[in-house]
Amino acid sequence: MSLQAYLDRFGQGWRAPAVAALIAFLAGLPGVFAMPPLDRDESRFAQATAQMLETRDFVVIRFQDEPRFKKPVGIHWMQAASVALFSEAEARDIWAYRLPSLLGAMLAAAACAWGAAAFFGGPTGLLAGSILGATFLLSTEAFIAKTDAVLAGTTTLALAALARIYAASRDGPPAGALVRLLFWLGLSLSILVKGPVGLMVVILTALGLWAWERKGGWLKGMSWTWGLILMAAIVGPWAAAVTVATDGGFWTTAFGADLAPKLAGGQESHGAPPGYHTLLTPLLIFPGAVLLPAALAFAWRQRKEPGVRFAICWLVPSFLVFEAMPTKLVHYTLPTYGALAWLMAAAVTRDQVGPIARWIGIILSALVGVALGAGVFYLYGEYGDPSDLPATIATALLLAAAGIAGAYLMWRGEALKAIAAAGALAILGHGALAAALAPRLDPLWLSKRTARMLEAAKLLPRQGFTSAPVAVAGYAEPSLVFALGTPTNLGGVGDAVDALADNRPAVVEGREQAQFEAALKSREVKAREIGRVDGLNYSNGDDTTLRIYAPAPP
Repeated sequence: MSLQAYLDRFGQGWRAPAVAALIAFLAGLPGVFAMPPLDRDESRFAQATAQMLETRDFVVIRFQDEPRFKKPVGIHWMQAASVALFSEAEARDIWAYRLPSLLGAMLAAAACAWGAAAFFGGPTGLLAGSILGATFLLSTEAFIAKTDAVLAGTTTLALAALARIYAASRDGPPAGALVRLLFWLGLSLSILVKGPVGLMVVILTALGLWAWERKGGWLKGMSWTWGLILMAAIVGPWAAAVTVATDGGFWTTAFGADLAPKLAGGQESHGAPPGYHTLLTPLLIFPGAVLLPAALAFAWRQRKEPGVRFAICWLVPSFLVFEAMPTKLVHYTLPTYGALAWLMAAAVTRDQVGPIARWIGIILSALVGVALGAGVFYLYGEYGDPSDLPATIATALLLAAAGIAGAYLMWRGEALKAIAAAGALAILGHGALAAALAPRLDPLWLSKRTARMLEAAKLLPRQGFTSAPVAVAGYAEPSLVFALGTPTNLGGVGDAVDALADNRPAVVEGREQAQFEAALKSREVKAREIGRVDGLNYSNGDDTTLRIYAPAPP
């Protein structure tokens, strides 16, 4: 069966969103189970969710004893439901916290296909959803237990429904009550997951269309009355409860201490100049880099088409806002990637890849693929050992081959085959990176190795042989709290010595070693070192040594 025949067969009705969701599932699944808990955001989210399950407080978000008033509660509720269904808080199975992110990525791909089909037809919709599901950024966020994949899913759902309502006003497929329900549901859940971000993208899209066309009558049919009631029903109960529980402190902190600094400057050393997101797009949307120039050229040529116009208004205003913000993280622009996937798919199926766009796509695809392959060997050189070489070679070859195959087939003028071959190889390469190589790079996983060493010595509190908490001096990464348990004492040398005097284990970071030994001597506390973990704290770039101590036997 030819690729076009495949698109024609599976691009009809519900099959297009389903196949796109399947591709996103396959792209994200390997990392869900294989990757250790990541610092810092993922472990903070997962630990806060674990505490919700432990304390049964599902309103106020906390990391240990500190309130975490940065994001709404939606992702924590989703993670809590997943853990309650498939695991338990005490087990600290990170994969259970990641399942909502995987589902969010699948929703983004399915919604992308569904929305594009209204303008460009089912086969093009299937291709658009498949491109989005295979992108490096979305398939990575799919195995990280935080907000961004779910935000991409809910926002893309809202925009796909909005697109269908817009298309219906221009002689497209009819958009009934179910479409409006999905719009309000997607928008409401995006707010519950990450506050105003999804709402901003939707509003900017609608404003962009109004400014372009100077008419917005189609927006009157959005079912505003019951839609706003639904939004209030979804967001309102928690918003009211957290306002009462924190005496308004959640909103003061969320807007005053989190959102405002991001708008005013580079928060937490995440500042970058305008152009940052643009330069990273070929890498983050890989393997779609081969079609990126064709998508932009197609958007300009066909800007008068309703579907293309909608995609431009979805992409450009929000992307410019993210570029203008002083604080920049690579995943910020993910909610706009559905629009790029639409334009890529439409450019291919319309056979509108001009010579300039084709050659730029060839260069981008080859460069990104080779760069990713080289990056894999860099990781091996810095953090691997000879036993990791087979996984390194396989991963690097797959990622480089994805870029080169896409470039070669595009050079031959076979754009559809180019994106298909690059996509298949990129999914395999990304899976090999997440499941076969990265988890083997032991120097990167200090917390996992520390927990295993304590477990082997029967010093992990949840084993029941020793009391909590483990005291940790000089190392405070959230992944260690998630691994060792909520009571973990992230303190100083004195806390470590107190723990050993109380027959509890302690972990001491290398820079605290001299002070720790002096404190042991001065207090006449005996301890035995049961192991040492050396590696890199990639959150701050510091080489780190952790020594694990047990109380000396009497």
